[in-house]
Amino acid sequence: MLTIRQNLLETIHGGKPDRFVNQYEFLNMVMNPLMLHNPSPKYGEENVVNAWGITRSWPIGTPGAFPVHTPDKVVIQDITHWRDYVKAPSLKFAEAEWEPFIQQAEAVDRSQQYVSAFVAPGLFEQCHYLGEIQETLINFYDEPEHMKELIRYLVDFELELAEGICSHLKPDALFHHDDWGSQASTFISPEMFEEFFLPGYQEIYGYYKSHGVELVIHHSDSYAATLVPYMIDMGIDIWQGVMTTNNIPELIQKYGGKISFMGGIDSAKIDYEGWSQDVIAKEVKRACDENGKLYFIPSASQGLPVSTFPGVYEATSQEIEKYSKVVFG
Repeated sequence: MLTIRQNLLETIHGGKPDRFVNQYEFLNMVMNPLMLHNPSPKYGEENVVNAWGITRSWPIGTPGAFPVHTPDKVVIQDITHWRDYVKAPSLKFAEAEWEPFIQQAEAVDRSQQYVSAFVAPGLFEQCHYLGEIQETLINFYDEPEHMKELIRYLVDFELELAEGICSHLKPDALFHHDDWGSQASTFISPEMFEEFFLPGYQEIYGYYKSHGVELVIHHSDSYAATLVPYMIDMGIDIWQGVMTTNNIPELIQKYGGKISFMGGIDSAKIDYEGWSQDVIAKEVKRACDENGKLYFIPSASQGLPVSTFPGVYEATSQEIEKYSKVVFG
């Protein structure tokens, strides 16, 4: 029987896996000291202000925290003067603050799992967290140079964070969030995405890859099929969160071997109050039957090994394990 890590590599390299990769089993998420200085709302909390000055709430019954953009809470009031509003938090942490995260990384059995650095939000999300989604999308058209300056500032911040993460935690995987679309479409055109975001992500993911990271897993639970060529150019190995609104079998056929796809089970279809084991079993079977054994990891689309409603993540893992025995024998 292959180890968890070996089975993952067989799956994403077109080899001979002996079972489905089961959701996040191959990743051991390790945080970093920024989390200690950058408050995030807990489930049910409202109006928590983080180190960037962004206000967020996590309403009950929703899958995660969202920025609050009433006029008084938007950080960037005028994109042409964004430097007056945007102040990145310091990344100069005492060695003692790194120590518990280093200990967590050192405790991972790397023959089984990847030590995965966790970074969120990404460049696009941070832009609209700071500036409100509608205004941000307008600014790509009306103020492109100021948007590029802001993105450059965010890239430099992420590169400084990457330096600290790689030198202290020595991760061999990166799990990075940045939602690039709705369920039906990308937020900006592929051409604009290439212009504004491809260069920065090539730098960020290139830095991690040059400092010991073997796998880049990018979370975007959205439609983003038209961005897959850019994901490949960035160095993404696994797109996590791929929803059924993308034609996943077609993507696997076209791009398998260059990138793999983790998802295929829309969280909204299984993760709800009064959820059903039977529904989860049907969704798992459908996803595995449609997408096959290679270049595909069955998983709920949500961007962490958790669920909104208790027990859903675990039930999904159970069904994947059960159906693996059916498919692989």
